[in-house]
Amino acid sequence: MPRLVMKFGGTSVADLDRIRAAALKVKREVDAGYEVAVVVSAMSGKTNELVAWVRDAANPPGSNSGGFYDAREYDAVVASGEQVTSGLMALALQELGVPARSWQGWQVPLKTTGAHGAARIEDIDTTRLDQKFAEGLHAVIAGFQGIGPDGRISTLGRGGSDTSAVAFAAALGAERCDIYTDVDGVYTTDPRVERKARKLDRIAYEEMLELASLGAKVLQTRSVELALRYKVRLMVRSSFNDEPGTLVCDEEEIMESKVVSGVAFSRDEAKVTVAGVEDRPGVAAAIFGPLAEAGINVDMIVQNISAEGLTDMTFSLPTDDIAKARKALEAAQASGALKFRTLIADTDVSKVSVVGIGMRSHAGVAKKMFEALAREGVNLKVVATSEIKISVLVDRKYMELAVQALHDAFELEKD
Repeated sequence: MPRLVMKFGGTSVADLDRIRAAALKVKREVDAGYEVAVVVSAMSGKTNELVAWVRDAANPPGSNSGGFYDAREYDAVVASGEQVTSGLMALALQELGVPARSWQGWQVPLKTTGAHGAARIEDIDTTRLDQKFAEGLHAVIAGFQGIGPDGRISTLGRGGSDTSAVAFAAALGAERCDIYTDVDGVYTTDPRVERKARKLDRIAYEEMLELASLGAKVLQTRSVELALRYKVRLMVRSSFNDEPGTLVCDEEEIMESKVVSGVAFSRDEAKVTVAGVEDRPGVAAAIFGPLAEAGINVDMIVQNISAEGLTDMTFSLPTDDIAKARKALEAAQASGALKFRTLIADTDVSKVSVVGIGMRSHAGVAKKMFEALAREGVNLKVVATSEIKISVLVDRKYMELAVQALHDAFELEKD
């Protein structure tokens, strides 16, 4: 029988009524002849509640623990949210006459690295799942979790349930992985910013990966990376209606690509300039090495022209990482590994990007983008390009105007 993985996010399983509604969608696919593996998140808001409990337990009033806690116990507590949902979903399916049982990550087992709280998947042994499928039992799997090399429960960090679902689809040889969420597909941009945004029927892995990394919230970057690597076809669908979703697939499955498929944005960006660094080989490594060790992801990087042996290095990063970046760079300066005159941080910028695989074969995209922004009086602070994207940093107050102007310029409201 063909196999299908169906993943339901927190809003899709927020209470028993929504779990029952999701179970009906699973039954429909079972009745259509699929062996189904359901991957579930914790009920909406539950993970945040569990995280707060861990922090409160580890840091009671008067504690001098400094906010630290045992990451292994953190995982044991936080993973319980998915355990509850998987059991409830299995019960709802049984009530509908669908033979099903729940699975925790360690029962499968889904094996991970030992980085508790941010583990990565190393292997999924599907032997036991295959046996139960052969017996006619469908699987309800707790997402976001696995078992580490120390035999302890581990969690996968942000976007872990999406990542789990794609990994199971690859391991089980599923025909498709359906991601059920609170939106009914991938749009040309956020409909809350541009009312003319249009839902896409199909989008290439590479485009979805760029959109996800540039601020689109529909799918997590790690899950799209995994889908691209193993060629897992993803369908983004709504839990609240039966409308067709958006298929994330290989470029070859798309008949004719538009030059630009979407406009992404990240509201809370910051621009940091390390001013007055030596213009010598190795200075970039001296700057970005400490940032990488601090777990900070930078995006747009620009180096100014050298003057009197000194230059400036400018890059963008999430606003929340400013304090960590400053600490890491000042520590590098104190150790003598890096010399600079000053750090300048602008926390009032946003990143706006156009993305499309059609850009590979069409010239003039940058020209059209910059002209559209110029007509609206939007000044560009930093520009970065790749084969299928162009990103700019703009003043935050102009972000929505920039998104709307680009959406119109590339006529994304049209099929």
